[in-house]
Amino acid sequence: MLYRFQIEFSDIDRGVYESLDFRVAQHPSETYPYMLSRVLAYCLAHQEGLEFTPGGLADPEAPALRKLGGHNSIDLWIEIGNPSARKLHKATKAAKEVMVFTYKNPEVLLMEIKNNEVHRANDLQIYSFDSKFLDSLGELIEKNNRWSLLVQQGQLDLTSGDQTFSSELKKF
Repeated sequence: MLYRFQIEFSDIDRGVYESLDFRVAQHPSETYPYMLSRVLAYCLAHQEGLEFTPGGLADPEAPALRKLGGHNSIDLWIEIGNPSARKLHKATKAAKEVMVFTYKNPEVLLMEIKNNEVHRANDLQIYSFDSKFLDSLGELIEKNNRWSLLVQQGQLDLTSGDQTFSSELKKF
């Protein structure tokens, strides 16, 4: 299924104000929380050149999102969910910056990283979405989505139509 997102995005913490308009293909095996985490990660890490990885879920070795640098290097590698320590080790060796946006229990991810050798583990940026927040958004999903997303001091406020949902974005 292909979804369109038109998002008025205001990240007061980073000073980013954008009108985003993009499409996201939902893989048949992809859950709403995973897809919504990809959508929100695209917004929260938004910068020129950020893209959804062409292979998507069909390429398990690729990041969910990336920003390429010069000479096909990877400036930013973004993972969704709780990726394996092996994949994070690969990511931190291949990219200048690595971010993880999880909708699962972040403690499991942190323990996986702690118990395995992950290159530059201390440089990983890990963020956690509240599952109830994502569940609420999942009930709103339509083929065409018009949202307003405000980020301020780690708080997300997402408005769709006349409904507003709020959640803390936890950083680990």
